[in-house]
Amino acid sequence: AIAAHQGVTPDWVVTAQGTSFANYLAMAAILDPGDEVLIERPAYGLLIDAALQIGARVRRFDRPLTADAVTPATKLIVVTNLHNPTSELTDVASCYAIAQANGARLLVDEVYLDAVWENRPPSAVHLGPGVIVTSSLTKVYGVSGLRCGWILAEPGLARSMRRLNDIFGATPVHPGEIMSVAAFERLPELKARARQLVETDRQALHHFLDTTPQVRAPKQPYGTTSFIELVDRPVEPFLALLRDKYETSAVPGHFFGRPTHIRIGMGVDNEMFAEGLRRIALALRNS
Repeated sequence: AIAAHQGVTPDWVVTAQGTSFANYLAMAAILDPGDEVLIERPAYGLLIDAALQIGARVRRFDRPLTADAVTPATKLIVVTNLHNPTSELTDVASCYAIAQANGARLLVDEVYLDAVWENRPPSAVHLGPGVIVTSSLTKVYGVSGLRCGWILAEPGLARSMRRLNDIFGATPVHPGEIMSVAAFERLPELKARARQLVETDRQALHHFLDTTPQVRAPKQPYGTTSFIELVDRPVEPFLALLRDKYETSAVPGHFFGRPTHIRIGMGVDNEMFAEGLRRIALALRNS
């Protein structure tokens, strides 16, 4: 089912418990302690944590990737598409060209890519050799409890990842696998439901951005996350106030290396999302 969804043969697929574990497996099969890995900034925190856990030397680059960010020691370049946390499209073809020119592999986390509802770009795995892709049903399709994640890699490398996964998950939870197959059979329905939720939330978010001068963020036409800068106040005290007085939470930007920002996720109950934005605006006005 994964292979059919991604346009590859099954020997390219490694199953994993969600995208974060897929990222760890992919890095663990490629990197040795001391190897250099180049990771985008801002970046999802667990990408960096996985590389550090393996013992890699992590270097960062500010998006977009340019050739001068890569060194002869760079073994792996890591990006997300759609970008987490901003929901920007990533020029993966450019990233791949830079990786190829420097003898590095490219790892692309595509867990948010299916939130491009129309004219979705093809998976980066089809760019050519040396690309590894990770994803899952978690973010876009709303079935995070299934933990249905995967890696797409050339068959030889996929075998190495599969053997490594035998240490952690030699016997997957069979009911979860059955339900994941059922989810793949109904992806259009799940996607239509997600699209309706997200686009209603996006309208509310854009109104919030237009009417709240204390914040700024680009209005992305796709994706389920928004990375919002607080203009005139420190983030951590504001989030504490928001949580304690207004019973509302947002993801602190320091998790992505941007302590002046917060991340907001769309695709939940529309009334709850609108109420959350109302409380954020209220807390901003009263702090």
